[in-house]
Amino acid sequence: MPEYAIETPPVVALPINGSDVLFPVRRVYCIGRNYAAHAIEMGHDPDREPPFFFQKNPNNLDPSGEFPYPPHTSDVHHEVEVAVMLKSGGTNIAVADAESHIFGYALSLDMTRRDLQGAQKKMGRPWEIGKAFERSAPVGPIHPVTETGLLNEGAISLKVNGEVRQEGNMNQMIWKVPEMISYLSEYFELAAGDVILSGTPAGVGPIERGDVMEIAADRLNKISITVE
Repeated sequence: MPEYAIETPPVVALPINGSDVLFPVRRVYCIGRNYAAHAIEMGHDPDREPPFFFQKNPNNLDPSGEFPYPPHTSDVHHEVEVAVMLKSGGTNIAVADAESHIFGYALSLDMTRRDLQGAQKKMGRPWEIGKAFERSAPVGPIHPVTETGLLNEGAISLKVNGEVRQEGNMNQMIWKVPEMISYLSEYFELAAGDVILSGTPAGVGPIERGDVMEIAADRLNKISITVE
């Protein structure tokens, strides 16, 4: 066995619904502006242009049910998403074969320091400071595809303190999940443990300390996240 110069970082692993087995995370890809109405509310053209992606870090995924309000911001926004977990991967995956690589799905949030993201955009700089901060992706338990079936449609929503903020349907995605997998595999070698956050519907907005966010999607358990 190799010896390491420092203590080995822990493996990031997520719970699987109804199981004691954990899902280890390798990488996290996030697609931007993948619902037309959300693209419009962010001031962009919703036409089907080539997709773009950014990344969060594996340890940004947080199943604790709590979201600590992050530092250096006064404008943190919620973005409800369905996360897609891969059991296998490769390069140049055909769209027709992409769904065979899915392990399961989970509800997630792409929490965003919108003020910091906006400042980076104006300067033409990367978004990580607005997107990839600690615990920026609250996530629920993974539901294996053997239980849910392939999620190509179904309602998705977010409430804050009982008030509906976001509503949509997964069939409204500009780029469907198989297309995302195929496109990513042209530029990266996908592998088991990769996670793809598949985009958010319209209605993103700010949260405050003490708020309770409830997110839901068809065939996935509702989860509740408290803003600390």
